[in-house]
Amino acid sequence: MPQSADPTRPERRPFALTAYLATARGRPATAAPLPPRPDGPLAWMHAHNRGTVRTLSGIAARLRMHRPDISVLLTWSASARTGDLAWPDGVLGQPLPPDTVAEAQAFAAHWRPAVGVWTGERLPPALLCKLRETGTRLACIATASDAWQVPAPIWMPDCTAATLALFDRIYAQDDAAHRRLRRHGLADVDLRQAGALTDTAPPLSYRRELHEEMAQILAGRPSWLAARVRASEAGDVLRAHQRATRLTHRLLLFLVPATREDGKAVAALVRQSDLRVGSWDDGDMPDENTQVLLTEDASELGLWYRLAPVSFLGGSLRPGSGGEDPLEAAAHGTALLYGPNVGRHLASYSRLAEAGAARIVRDSDTLATAVSHLVAPDRAAAMAHAGWDVVSQGAALTDALLTAICGWIDTPAETHAAPDGDAA
Repeated sequence: MPQSADPTRPERRPFALTAYLATARGRPATAAPLPPRPDGPLAWMHAHNRGTVRTLSGIAARLRMHRPDISVLLTWSASARTGDLAWPDGVLGQPLPPDTVAEAQAFAAHWRPAVGVWTGERLPPALLCKLRETGTRLACIATASDAWQVPAPIWMPDCTAATLALFDRIYAQDDAAHRRLRRHGLADVDLRQAGALTDTAPPLSYRRELHEEMAQILAGRPSWLAARVRASEAGDVLRAHQRATRLTHRLLLFLVPATREDGKAVAALVRQSDLRVGSWDDGDMPDENTQVLLTEDASELGLWYRLAPVSFLGGSLRPGSGGEDPLEAAAHGTALLYGPNVGRHLASYSRLAEAGAARIVRDSDTLATAVSHLVAPDRAAAMAHAGWDVVSQGAALTDALLTAICGWIDTPAETHAAPDGDAA
């Protein structure tokens, strides 16, 4: 962030921003009580929609894992529905108040964030101005297509460029976003191109020696995984496997139900089928006659994702659950198949499908056809590689954010006094 030569002297504020702040003095701060502020350093992150709430919540969890001394406040826009989301330990959540001078002063005085991360095109000039003055280091994540907005009357001078200049650093998604930011004349802002912000998680753990043993047992045998399958769709999965085995002999299915309750119903369906099943939980290893290897414990998913060249993600063939997170699976190098009911993770599935890393199926017949086509490792390799590219892009920005947050908290910024008579 550009620093004044003398920190005790106020920075000259652009006229457009001064005019905005003059109109933002109308309403007093709300009297609603705020939750207590945790002790120690606090990072503030703002999400502009529900998907970004989930993404930032995951980043906050990773931050807390590495730096448990840092608490996180997560805010969201009024349009973001967050009622069914749970917060990780050490993460607080609340809607963002209106952008008035009084609300900005109350927010900054109560939370005193050391770092702020903003997403979304609708900027809050009063809040960002106050936080900058009180020493908060500010970062913004910018997409290529969204036009910046400020909640100001149309007759006022445009303060977009002055508001963007309050950020210490702006991460541009791609070249288009970078060029758009440059057109605002942000000479003193650290602009970096860092890819898209996606909900990423570290790969699941697995036992390396068990992976080597299973790889030797399979010895190139074709296999696929049905992960976190619901009882309502298990019949479709088993019918797809039976059909696929007619085209691909020796095909083995790793079947992992979503819960132990689903597992009981799935086990009953498998026993009623003509398929030869082995029970991983009972210590069975697959032999040449095994067609389904069933486990009711999802703790070994890291192993199955690494062994199977193609994976079907459950909770997607039948409505009701909204699907599973595809980025977790993509991080393990497996091609992805999914059904049409993935509303909870639609944005992630869409990104993976556009990249060629995931393919939608509609029923047991289309699932069987897709498995038969992709089960050979060389056929699935291109999809798996595309999925890894998507996950890696998101991981790069996440890593950059975490590094910046920790570095800024460890080296606090100087405060900047507001111009005389203009406490924003």
